[in-house]
Amino acid sequence: MERTSRPDLNGAAWRKSSYSNQEGGNCVEVADGFRDAVVPVRDSKVPYGPALCFEAGSWSAFIGELKAGHGRS
Repeated sequence: MERTSRPDLNGAAWRKSSYSNQEGGNCVEVADGFRDAVVPVRDSKVPYGPALCFEAGSWSAFIGELKAGHGRS
Protein backbone atom coordinates (compact mmCIF):
# COMPACT_ATOMS: atom_id res chain seq x y z
CA MET A 1 0.00 0.00 0.00
CA GLU A 2 1.34 3.39 -0.97
CA ARG A 3 1.30 6.07 1.70
CA THR A 4 0.05 9.44 0.54
CA SER A 5 0.06 12.80 2.26
CA ARG A 6 -2.94 13.75 4.34
CA PRO A 7 -5.36 16.21 2.74
CA ASP A 8 -5.85 19.66 4.25
CA LEU A 9 -9.00 19.29 6.37
CA ASN A 10 -9.33 22.98 7.24
CA GLY A 11 -12.75 24.09 6.12
CA ALA A 12 -13.98 20.53 5.56
CA ALA A 13 -17.76 20.10 5.62
CA TRP A 14 -18.31 17.31 8.13
CA ARG A 15 -21.56 15.35 8.34
CA LYS A 16 -22.62 13.12 11.20
CA SER A 17 -23.33 9.46 10.52
CA SER A 18 -26.96 8.61 9.91
CA TYR A 19 -26.57 6.02 12.67
CA SER A 20 -25.75 8.69 15.28
CA ASN A 21 -28.20 9.41 18.05
CA GLN A 22 -29.13 12.71 19.65
CA GLU A 23 -27.89 11.68 23.12
CA GLY A 24 -24.22 12.07 22.17
CA GLY A 25 -23.47 8.38 21.79
CA ASN A 26 -20.65 6.83 19.81
CA CYS A 27 -20.70 8.80 16.55
CA VAL A 28 -18.48 9.37 13.59
CA GLU A 29 -18.38 12.25 11.15
CA VAL A 30 -17.33 12.00 7.53
CA ALA A 31 -16.14 14.73 5.15
CA ASP A 32 -17.07 14.15 1.49
CA GLY A 33 -15.71 15.56 -1.72
CA PHE A 34 -11.95 15.25 -1.30
CA ARG A 35 -9.75 14.72 -4.31
CA ASP A 36 -7.56 11.65 -4.55
CA ALA A 37 -10.57 9.52 -3.55
CA VAL A 38 -9.96 9.95 0.19
CA VAL A 39 -12.64 9.81 2.90
CA PRO A 40 -11.69 11.60 6.15
CA VAL A 41 -13.41 10.26 9.30
CA ARG A 42 -13.36 11.62 12.86
CA ASP A 43 -14.99 11.18 16.26
CA SER A 44 -17.90 13.64 16.53
CA LYS A 45 -17.28 14.07 20.26
CA VAL A 46 -13.73 15.34 19.56
CA PRO A 47 -14.17 17.60 16.52
CA TYR A 48 -10.69 19.14 16.84
CA GLY A 49 -9.01 15.81 17.44
CA PRO A 50 -7.36 13.56 14.88
CA ALA A 51 -9.05 12.31 11.73
CA LEU A 52 -8.39 9.07 9.89
CA CYS A 53 -8.25 9.12 6.10
CA PHE A 54 -9.40 6.06 4.18
CA GLU A 55 -9.22 5.19 0.51
CA ALA A 56 -12.73 5.70 -0.88
CA GLY A 57 -13.03 2.11 -2.14
CA SER A 58 -12.05 0.69 1.24
CA TRP A 59 -14.52 2.98 3.03
CA SER A 60 -17.33 1.92 0.66
CA ALA A 61 -16.57 -1.75 1.26
CA PHE A 62 -16.59 -1.17 5.04
CA ILE A 63 -19.95 0.63 4.92
CA GLY A 64 -21.36 -2.12 2.70
CA GLU A 65 -20.41 -4.73 5.28
CA LEU A 66 -22.02 -2.70 8.06
CA LYS A 67 -25.24 -2.30 6.09
CA ALA A 68 -25.26 -6.06 5.44
CA GLY A 69 -25.09 -6.62 9.20
CA HIS A 70 -21.60 -8.09 9.27
CA GLY A 71 -20.26 -5.50 11.68
CA ARG A 72 -22.61 -6.35 14.53
CA SER A 73 -21.51 -8.40 17.48
